[in-house]
Amino acid sequence: MNGPEEELPEVLRDRRLVVLDLEGDGGSPPGIVEIAVLPVDGPVAAKDVRSWLVNPGRPIGVHARRVHGITDVQVAGKPLWHGVGPEVLGWVRDRVVVAHNAPVDRKVLAAHLPAWRPTLVLDTLRLARRVWPDLSSHSLEALTAHAGIEPEGRAHRAGADVWSTWRVFLLLVQGLSWERVVELAAVPLPVEESEVGLW
Repeated sequence: MNGPEEELPEVLRDRRLVVLDLEGDGGSPPGIVEIAVLPVDGPVAAKDVRSWLVNPGRPIGVHARRVHGITDVQVAGKPLWHGVGPEVLGWVRDRVVVAHNAPVDRKVLAAHLPAWRPTLVLDTLRLARRVWPDLSSHSLEALTAHAGIEPEGRAHRAGADVWSTWRVFLLLVQGLSWERVVELAAVPLPVEESEVGLW
């Protein structure tokens, strides 16, 4: 991945962001077989994406394997989640998360990182449906095609999808204020059980 660095639009300057994508093993509850993050503190390039293959400790389901192409052989020698989780937590903690179909990734990652308490998660799927409502599909592949973005690798591999998500996000926020971005894209976060009471 060698995409060019781009200047951040004004709306994203001084924001600590992390673009996130993960691929699952098709199990229930979902196990993670690949995760990628792109920390954004200024202009970034595709080479700044960090990704990890993860051994889920069980066979990858047939459907999941067909989607992302990751096989049991590829993850056999990779660390289990507890071997990469602390490093991932270091990259996502105290950052605004950006992801495509973010509720799914947030829920799965939260189950794997109990110490993670995101304060804001932005969903490019929600945002695209509001900014480009006339598209027949708002899948990440459809959005990149609409925007004329060349993928940096195979779709449904975490690293390639993170970079595509970032490029799409840059286009979607053009002309918007930060408040409007949050209004259109923010994912409702669950209330902590300890904060729920009868009075």
